[in-house]
Amino acid sequence: MTPATKPSTAAFAALLETAHALADLSGEVILRRFRRPIAVEDKGSALGFDPVTAADRDAERVISRYLLRHHPSHAIVGEEHGSRDGDGTSGLRWVIDPIDGTKAFIMGSPLWGTLIGLLDGEMPLLGMMNQPFTGERVWTSRTATHWRTADGRTRRIKTRACPKLEHAILTTTSPNLIGERDRRKFMEVSGRARLTRYGGDCYGYCLLAGGHTDLLIETGLKPHDVVALIPIIERAGGRITTWEGEPAARGGRILAAGDPALHAEVLKMLRA
Repeated sequence: MTPATKPSTAAFAALLETAHALADLSGEVILRRFRRPIAVEDKGSALGFDPVTAADRDAERVISRYLLRHHPSHAIVGEEHGSRDGDGTSGLRWVIDPIDGTKAFIMGSPLWGTLIGLLDGEMPLLGMMNQPFTGERVWTSRTATHWRTADGRTRRIKTRACPKLEHAILTTTSPNLIGERDRRKFMEVSGRARLTRYGGDCYGYCLLAGGHTDLLIETGLKPHDVVALIPIIERAGGRITTWEGEPAARGGRILAAGDPALHAEVLKMLRA
């Protein structure tokens, strides 16, 4: 896909407005089914139960319809309904995960969110995480990351300084999602960290961006799991790459840290 020209301030604002519209529309659809009886289908995974619901599919469908109507030249990559190429003129590609954290969703936990990412060629242009049940929303402007809380207040967020692993709070969604070969390295990092906690999916990345945790390690991610989260972390001052130190937009084994020095320390451990 041909990269687009860096958008003007007005063009970026229009794209961000689109992301907010997508969050509003999908949030309404999802909330109709949250904490209510809902059929769950198992998509199957090498690591076990991989659920999907009508809420996932309906939310992605309403997002795709809006983009087709308002931005027909843009490409779309979705978790549930696949990809659609644009006309090739814009270089822009929306990467959507309608419910990141479906396991949390089906058990009634609020630790899930809708991920809305936008790529300009291969570069993440903006990212958004929407949690409609709690009323929270995290998104990126051109140079910063912002968090709107349930009371409607918005503040700029920053990662916190934590250069040493011994002082770090480490999180991952679940150690069961880390393959056996990689689990040994994860446990080595965990054994040196001050505290390790599990759960959170996309919400965990936002906690890191907000300066509440320091380190996040995961494996087996797809592009729709991470594209929106890359600018959220980077524009808050953090660093996110693969375990190989490569750009994270294609997914895989992911390392995110609030402090670049901590990222460098743990990257050496994971690559050893």
